[in-house]
Amino acid sequence: MAKKLLIRDVTLRDGQQSLFATRMNQKQVDRVLPLFKDAGFFAMEVWGGAVPDSIMRYLNEDPWERLEKIKSVIGESSKLTALSRGRNLFGYNPYPEEVIEGFNRNAVKSGISIMRIFDALNDTENIRSTIKYVKENGGIADATVCYTVDPKFTTKDRFKSILKGKPLPKKIFSIDYFVSKAKELEAMGADMISLKDMAGLVTPERSSEIITALKKEVKVPIDFHTHCTPGYGLAATLIAITKGVDIVDTAILSFAGGPAAPSFEIIQIFCNKLGIETGVNLEAVVKINNELKEIRKEMKDFDSYQLFPIEFDITNDTLPAHIDKLFDDAIDFADSNKYDELLVSCLAIEKYFNFPEPDEEVKFAEVPGGMYTNMLAQLKQLKLEQLLPRVLEIIPTVRLASGCPPLVTPTSQIVGVQAVNCVIDENKGLPFYTNKSIQYVNLVMGVYGNTPIPVDPDFRLQITGSREEKPYDTSKYKKQSNPVFTEFGNVKLAANEKEELLLELFPTVAEKFLKDRIVARYMDAIRKEQDKKRKAIEEEKRKYDSMTNEEKRERLISGLFNAW
Repeated sequence: MAKKLLIRDVTLRDGQQSLFATRMNQKQVDRVLPLFKDAGFFAMEVWGGAVPDSIMRYLNEDPWERLEKIKSVIGESSKLTALSRGRNLFGYNPYPEEVIEGFNRNAVKSGISIMRIFDALNDTENIRSTIKYVKENGGIADATVCYTVDPKFTTKDRFKSILKGKPLPKKIFSIDYFVSKAKELEAMGADMISLKDMAGLVTPERSSEIITALKKEVKVPIDFHTHCTPGYGLAATLIAITKGVDIVDTAILSFAGGPAAPSFEIIQIFCNKLGIETGVNLEAVVKINNELKEIRKEMKDFDSYQLFPIEFDITNDTLPAHIDKLFDDAIDFADSNKYDELLVSCLAIEKYFNFPEPDEEVKFAEVPGGMYTNMLAQLKQLKLEQLLPRVLEIIPTVRLASGCPPLVTPTSQIVGVQAVNCVIDENKGLPFYTNKSIQYVNLVMGVYGNTPIPVDPDFRLQITGSREEKPYDTSKYKKQSNPVFTEFGNVKLAANEKEELLLELFPTVAEKFLKDRIVARYMDAIRKEQDKKRKAIEEEKRKYDSMTNEEKRERLISGLFNAW
């Protein structure tokens, strides 16, 4: 009996978010949905992440309507999945329980089967209530452990810290760290565990160690999610498969590679050679890829790579012998734990398929690609891009001081912005932390939850003015206002619970979106009423023009009499 591997397709959420700034509109999504239904992936990630914000902000589309339209076509052929940040949902600060419950209840009701829940600090307490609410409403709780690496300190840094009497930690994010987090989440009731590597920093060797340990220690299914930015993605995914992972995340060829997930087609070739069944309809995949290629052309203004994968039909095309051998070699290297050779083979395979080259700067800096580009943009805006090497040098110090948070959204941005602020301070002859972002202050204060290691109370005092940790107090949370617009027919800004949730989760963006929609509907109603009156007048005129002179005279006399 053949082994099985479940595939979560991430094309319509993570794929387009990673490559095209989440600019796929509803009409483009609609074009591929019937094909995805035929493909029969185990699951499809279609919602959450940047989707709700982006489609309101840039496309003037309703996030709930998008989810419901996708569900109406996909039905039960694939489980729809979404991504959220536990207690923080889509923002920075934690939300009160009623908002968390309402969001998850409506998400499941609108079509989500699997809610993937992560926390930027890997604070499992921030995930607990979402697991509860998802399961209470009939959904599957996919609890996430975010992968990250230890700060990269130089020998000089370590020597200086010893002289100061505060030795730097040797190992924080060990295999035991990730396994213990997974076991905590399993004990909370998680139905599955995802190892989520948003920065693409899981090397093949680490993938082997973590997946092996998770499969040994955790009873629920394990999902592996990574990106290809620094070049490890494909090799790390292949290793995960050979070590018995239950589910892997992939994207269709035209929406894969680079900062996105590994290509499904390449993973399928590996599965064919390994005798592993995915249960995916490959003929449908070919059709999906052909349509996605056209959609990608339509989104060229948001395509920073402008680099299309080769034409490849997985149902018919034969690989050149030397490329086919690369697949065989990669499997052999994976089986024999020859990680360097495996990586070379996988990179050669990706080069053949014309995917972007590994980002060497991100690979060296060991920070997420988005964090790197944001820091560079921040410095360029100030014409200080020459300071970037110094920023990269102090990131470990800034990160360690704040409790060594994982470098994932949004903590990666918080640490990155503060590192830039510190270097700008230094460039002006000022001490570090002269300028502090409010998010960094909140991180150090404890607003976002428990950091992997405790923050030094003296440092907390320096940054926040208090030595004591102060968690966020949701009792002081103020619900967003929901005004009534008398000028547009006495309608509320948010007409129902789903719209109220949009206001709570995306206040500025949702307020504009909802108000614009109210105005558009009001003006449309006026236009329809005017059209109705115009048609009635035209009909009257037509009837009058068709009357005889005698009928017109009688009508005139009747009208005068009635008026009198």
